Amino acid sequence: MAVAVSPLAPKSVPAMPPIPGVRLATAAAGIKYANRTDVLLALFAPGTAVAGVFTKSKCPSAPVEWCRANLKRGKARALVVNSGNANAFTGKTGRLACQFTAKIAASAIGCQPADIYLASTGVIGEPLNAKAFDGVMEGMVVAAHEAPWLDAAKAIMTTDTFPKISTATAKIGKSTVTINGMAKGAGMIAPDMATMLSFIFTDAPIGARALQTLLSQGVTDTFNAVTIDGDTSTSDTLLAFASGAALDAPRIVKASDPRLKKFRAAFNSVLADLAEQVARDGEGARKLVEIKVEGAVSKSSARRIAMSIANSPLVKTAIAGEDANWGRVVMAVGKAGEPADRDRLSIWFNGIRVAHKGARDPAYDEDVVSQAMKSPTIALKVALGLGRGADRVLTCDLTKEYIAINGDYRS
Repeated sequence: MAVAVSPLAPKSVPAMPPIPGVRLATAAAGIKYANRTDVLLALFAPGTAVAGVFTKSKCPSAPVEWCRANLKRGKARALVVNSGNANAFTGKTGRLACQFTAKIAASAIGCQPADIYLASTGVIGEPLNAKAFDGVMEGMVVAAHEAPWLDAAKAIMTTDTFPKISTATAKIGKSTVTINGMAKGAGMIAPDMATMLSFIFTDAPIGARALQTLLSQGVTDTFNAVTIDGDTSTSDTLLAFASGAALDAPRIVKASDPRLKKFRAAFNSVLADLAEQVARDGEGARKLVEIKVEGAVSKSSARRIAMSIANSPLVKTAIAGEDANWGRVVMAVGKAGEPADRDRLSIWFNGIRVAHKGARDPAYDEDVVSQAMKSPTIALKVALGLGRGADRVLTCDLTKEYIAINGDYRS
């Protein structure tokens, strides 16, 4: 069934430049969906460095375990991603599916299975028929080229309504390097070290350890500051690949190298852009919600309070109904388990203060606030008045469409 594109989708799609040392291909293997691509293959030049962060779920998918086991090698030759089946909660069958997929990919490419990274997204608990990859893998290796970034992002979609891609450039020394990224995710989003699936590619010559540090630090205020429904996926995977093919760029082996300053900013901007696109595509979403908490005792305390607000069904449904219900925000602050003082608390919706020092703001005007709540973007600010800790998270509203999508998802 065709799904309407989210009204919060970006108005334009960036032109994605090629990344030297990276080639892409897609195919339709019939994993779950008919008449659409559902497999992505990314091929990397020899010597490509890899870094990754994964779900902290105690019930991780088989591909997450596969990638974790191989990540210490720090090298990658290919990435295979499928949509339609998460290969999670599939026991020995799932592990064998990973081994089989990596084996046929390695054979087609001419490398070791441990050089192949895997990711899967879709239904949990259904066995993955990895033999479906056998019929398309060699063809994808032959067909792979530098251009099909948008096609690649489409191939990994599940309940997403639009493909999520982003690009940036930066200087390392006198050389300009490129960073391209893609992500998928619309539901089961409360990332804990990553998002459902996201992949970053660059031609910068950065060693695996430095790349890992950049990724682990960069995810904190980007993907880990987004929630759709408070549910952390079994499959959360964020991988970064650095081909090192940029001409004349100096090789970087330490994340503290001052030559990485501009690259780090560009790298984080791609992560942030993709994370916001995930929030904009929340299942059934009609409003993008930015929640800022300030005056907390620490940044970590502000984060936990912001997440308590962002994950509250009562707050999210009020926003869907265009109701500036500050009482529900007070509830979410109070239940977070963090230091808070009711009589110092102030709350704003889209710049309009609706509550101040433990009560409704004396200047509150229902008509003015109701008009502001009609905006497709909602800025919700909470001031605790306790300290200097501050943080920001992104979420979306909770609509009837979310229930419809997830009520019918597996069937």
